[in-house]
Amino acid sequence: MNELQQIGERIRGLRDILDLPAETLAAQLQIPVAVLDQYERGAIDIPVSVLYNIAKCCHVELGSLLMGEEPRLRVYTIVRNGHGIKIDRRKEYSHQSLAANFVDKKAEPFLVTVQPEADDVPVSLNRHPGQEFNYVLSGTVKLTIGTHEVQLQEGDAIYFDSGVPHGMKAAGNTPAQFLAIIL
Repeated sequence: MNELQQIGERIRGLRDILDLPAETLAAQLQIPVAVLDQYERGAIDIPVSVLYNIAKCCHVELGSLLMGEEPRLRVYTIVRNGHGIKIDRRKEYSHQSLAANFVDKKAEPFLVTVQPEADDVPVSLNRHPGQEFNYVLSGTVKLTIGTHEVQLQEGDAIYFDSGVPHGMKAAGNTPAQFLAIIL
């Protein structure tokens, strides 16, 4: 069974434990029930924003969905360079969770790498409750937030309402990397 199917089974298992109908969870996530069913079967990729929202709705840590076990660390957690829990849900993004093993987080930090795409490829948008902070570590990020489009260079930061549809892509021919903190 692949990782996507395992995560889907965990979601379905959580719903069963919580006696949470698919229709109710889908409504909370603002997605069609058919899409939730596809996520639970591992038939389609699950955006990180949706995983984050499922964890919130089910009152579990994101790490529980990703790793299949509860985070255990309460005082601190260290993630060594290149060893964050990888979340590759979309071809254009690669996420590494930087605190998956910490209990009761107030924020979800990720190291995100965005691959360059042709200029005519539209930015893939997503949204999730809360706020988000992004700090560009390398490359140039083209960020769309609602009707606004901005370019961020290395060292630039942005803080925004993540309930507004948003998406990023690397500008130019090199990947871009940024720290994303979801609050």
